[in-house]
Amino acid sequence: MAGLTARPGGTEVQFQNRNPKDLWTGVLFIVVGLAAVYFSQSQPIGTAMRMGPAYFPTMLGLLLAVIGIALVVRSFVRPGPPLGTFALGKVSWIVGSILLFGLLLRGMGLLIAIIVIVVLSAYASQRFRWPVALLLAVGIALSSVIVFIVLLGIPIPIIGTWIGD
Repeated sequence: MAGLTARPGGTEVQFQNRNPKDLWTGVLFIVVGLAAVYFSQSQPIGTAMRMGPAYFPTMLGLLLAVIGIALVVRSFVRPGPPLGTFALGKVSWIVGSILLFGLLLRGMGLLIAIIVIVVLSAYASQRFRWPVALLLAVGIALSSVIVFIVLLGIPIPIIGTWIGD
């Protein structure tokens, strides 16, 4: 909350952050948004009526940065909970499962790669249960095969070459 402190020779305005979650979420949004704008500038942007390849990422990045600025401002006005601890082990499970998905997709196929990513990501939860995770993984894998391969016709192997042709 903004507070005024009288000092000899003038007035000093001090700001106190009341919501660190909003502050760091806003900073993250600003960084990602500005990165999207920066990296999309190698392509032509076009106009609203004739959009180029950089139009959508630039506009989305700017919108994300504006939302980030609003969150940073709100963090000084509205109280909120303090930041918790950073769960590095859980983040490692999730990031590792994403990397493993990328490595397994061609060799094992979409079905197995999705089952692996869902189960390993679910393992990061405190409420992890094998039957629920496996049921969820199989459901998402089958749905993904139907949507991406059958309906959209994306050329991804259902079962990869490491298992069979």
